[in-house]
Amino acid sequence: MASGKNTLSDKERAALLDTLKARFENNMPRHRGVTWDEVLRRLERNPDKLRSLNRMEETGGEPDVVEMDKKTGEPAFMDCAAQSPAGRRSLCFDEAALAARKKNKPEGSAEGMAREMGITLLTEEDYGHLQSLGEFDTTTSSWIQTPTDMREKGGALFGDRRYGRVFFYHNGAESYYAARGFRGKILV
Repeated sequence: MASGKNTLSDKERAALLDTLKARFENNMPRHRGVTWDEVLRRLERNPDKLRSLNRMEETGGEPDVVEMDKKTGEPAFMDCAAQSPAGRRSLCFDEAALAARKKNKPEGSAEGMAREMGITLLTEEDYGHLQSLGEFDTTTSSWIQTPTDMREKGGALFGDRRYGRVFFYHNGAESYYAARGFRGKILV
């Protein structure tokens, strides 16, 4: 997607749909009972979501359908890259944490970038579901949504997979690491 554009050209749109379709067909266990035609119809009815999916793709997220949302019935795309998306690392948790850093500030925050992309950070439940579909974040970690009371105390949550298990940890929200990014979700 060209910088600053809110819509994709026909060529960009076709390329993105080809990529999403190929990933969908190559990973059928992630979305049992869901058809590509069903997903494509939703994407065609919600072309504004393509911009967000394209940003997910551009930043290394490899978005794919992982379920149909239980409340709305909408296809839920999540970042399915094996490791936390490379184009979304070295970010503190949110804008408040970014503002609190006095030196060695990162370029941005996970929540700020997610908002700009039109996606949300995964919840603990989302992250657990994703990890039930494969092994993700075996050498990286990903910020996840954090309860308000924890955030008010300066902390934030992240998850990863080590030793064959999924772990959730806490860290100062202002911290950032080259191996920590964030994974996003969007309903279409």
